[in-house]
Amino acid sequence: MASVDLIDVRKAYGDHEVIHGVSMHIADGEFVALVGPSGCGKSTLLRMIAGLEPITAGEVHIDSRIVNDLEPKDRDIAMVFQNYALYPHKNVANNMGFALQLRGLPKAEVEGRVRRAAEILGLVPYLARYPRQLSGGQRQRVAMGRAIVRDPKVFLFDEPLSNLDAKLRVQMRGEIKELHQRLKTTTIYVTHDQVEAMTMADRIVVLHDGVVEQIGSPLELYDNPANLFVAGFIGSPAMNMVHGTIRGDGFVAEDGTPLPLDRAPAGSDGRQVIYGFRPEHLSLGGPVSTQITVIEPTGSETQVIAKLAGQKIVGVFRERISARPGETLSVGPNLASVHLFDAQSGHRLT
Repeated sequence: MASVDLIDVRKAYGDHEVIHGVSMHIADGEFVALVGPSGCGKSTLLRMIAGLEPITAGEVHIDSRIVNDLEPKDRDIAMVFQNYALYPHKNVANNMGFALQLRGLPKAEVEGRVRRAAEILGLVPYLARYPRQLSGGQRQRVAMGRAIVRDPKVFLFDEPLSNLDAKLRVQMRGEIKELHQRLKTTTIYVTHDQVEAMTMADRIVVLHDGVVEQIGSPLELYDNPANLFVAGFIGSPAMNMVHGTIRGDGFVAEDGTPLPLDRAPAGSDGRQVIYGFRPEHLSLGGPVSTQITVIEPTGSETQVIAKLAGQKIVGVFRERISARPGETLSVGPNLASVHLFDAQSGHRLT
């Protein structure tokens, strides 16, 4: 196992820079997820750590050693790809052990490592099968097994669950987390799915247009987003955001609707802000009137899409709601969970 450090890492294609000075420390044995929308640079960053993409500037350290100029095979990492990348003409055992065979390891050691990895992943009954005889989830396990047998210092996952159906993604999510808890290997995991990142990672790195927006534990990012982008990206459904202005110690939406505020930041009277609150931080029977647009019962919860101050919001309630679209629903946000963001910079106000 090893720590990973990125120091002012940059990537440019000609004059076009796509990674803008990223720095971070990933501790030995930590599980870190890189998240962000398509095109934000998360896979490029992972490939730079792996050595599959040259670095324009900055340094990558693995186990306190600068690896900028090392070939991927010399970095002591193992990568699991989105498309499995299995050899169709080799069975599961040979797919998992092929890299060890290339190293010239003794046959008995290769078989022993493959067997141990297969036991961890529940693949022992499938060792003689070929990829075409496996389900998508089983193929992904084989790809993970191929990484495990190498006993690397760092695991790199590049959107490994994207090709699986929703139910299988949830299952594999738990298996990857359990695998990390068992092996304690430093893991860097790229995904566009913030739910995957929230449920699996020790810390999350939120990327946007090649820049790190915030780094923190899942609940840190959820409860205290640094800016509008993080607030809108982390959480499903996304945080509600109402545009307006601070007036005295209160908030007034653009259409003149007042919304309750525990306390306004000092010296902020007249400042244009965005009033943010999570869908589950709404309670029924509050002082705010909304007009229902859509009701979506999910069994354990009811999601209500409504208009507040002329803007769309979403509420998530544990109670059963008998109201219908077009009717009025009185709600109130949990004031301790309301966030204010500067309308110009997007930064959260404290």
